[in-house]
Amino acid sequence: MIFVSSAMVSTLILDVGFMAMLVVVAFAIVRLQSLFAIVMLQGVYSLLCAAWFVSLDAVDVAFTEAAVGAGVATILMLAAMLLADRESKPVPINRQFGPILVVILAGIALLFALPDMPTVGDGNSPANSYVGMDYIARTADEIKIPNIVTAVLASYRGYDTFGEVVVIFSAGLGVLLLLGLDGNAGKWKAKPNGIQLYAPSAPPARIKPDNDGGESS
Repeated sequence: MIFVSSAMVSTLILDVGFMAMLVVVAFAIVRLQSLFAIVMLQGVYSLLCAAWFVSLDAVDVAFTEAAVGAGVATILMLAAMLLADRESKPVPINRQFGPILVVILAGIALLFALPDMPTVGDGNSPANSYVGMDYIARTADEIKIPNIVTAVLASYRGYDTFGEVVVIFSAGLGVLLLLGLDGNAGKWKAKPNGIQLYAPSAPPARIKPDNDGGESS
């Protein structure tokens, strides 16, 4: 007989709740047409993912998701809205079959590869063998910090982490340059749509002759 502790039941309920909220937010993003609401819900989706990663004891991944997904990505999306309409146009039904087919094929591929994944706690899995065991054995003596994941990211693979930060910074800077925010952020001019009811310049003054032969404006 297998006994399940109350902590495991609480964690399972929390994980299922996070999954349900992610599904609801995803459907709301697909159905909405307001770009501002979509960008905000994408930030909410990233925050829910970060909270779920914390529940799964993946704090480093949660921190990255909260910083990049909910922070940097939301700012870049709001900046991109400066060059887009506020409402998205409805997509015809004949153009929706392609994305649905791609999602179905990707899901089938993931389900096909699922049996090849190691079971939880398997001692022969890649996470519990090879160089990972060396990190676990040597971190306490060489790095002197209790969090092994932080030691790997900041010390053993510090150059990789630095490269990832440079890539993220370069991508954000490139997006800002493509949007034209290279010193011209405060020089945007609104161009309202509609019919122009006034002349682009003042009309010239009409000169008509006076009764005594002179000219007056």
